[in-house]
Amino acid sequence: MPPTSAPRWYALPLLALGATGFAAAWMLVALALDRQCAWLAPLAALDMVLLLRMARWPAGPARAGWAVLATLAVVVAANFLIVAGQVGQNFGIRPWQSALLIGPGYAWLLAGLAIDRADLLLFALGVLVAAWAGVSGRRPAPSAR
Repeated sequence: MPPTSAPRWYALPLLALGATGFAAAWMLVALALDRQCAWLAPLAALDMVLLLRMARWPAGPARAGWAVLATLAVVVAANFLIVAGQVGQNFGIRPWQSALLIGPGYAWLLAGLAIDRADLLLFALGVLVAAWAGVSGRRPAPSAR
């Protein structure tokens, strides 16, 4: 079956589900290692592009835009959940319970204290990887059939 040029209907729900899962996994790794784990941002970008490619979203500016948007959402959500997890550990509650209790201002303050320049560079690298991989449309090699 040849690939279609129109995006599939399930591409964006798949992207949202993948972004949510990646943010949760990032939070678990960061809380286990007691670090921000910003090196996961480029991996998140590649995962978002892979999800769009699996849904046969055509390469180009639209796929790059959705991949960048999803990568930014993963970075923000993961860092919010990491902050919530750290606060929750201090009070003996679960990260998702703490996420409902802390406000965005407090989360922003704690994230600003935890994130350094190297983390910001890795976040920016993740966004650049999402843009580049979303635009590039590697075509499969011709088959022998």
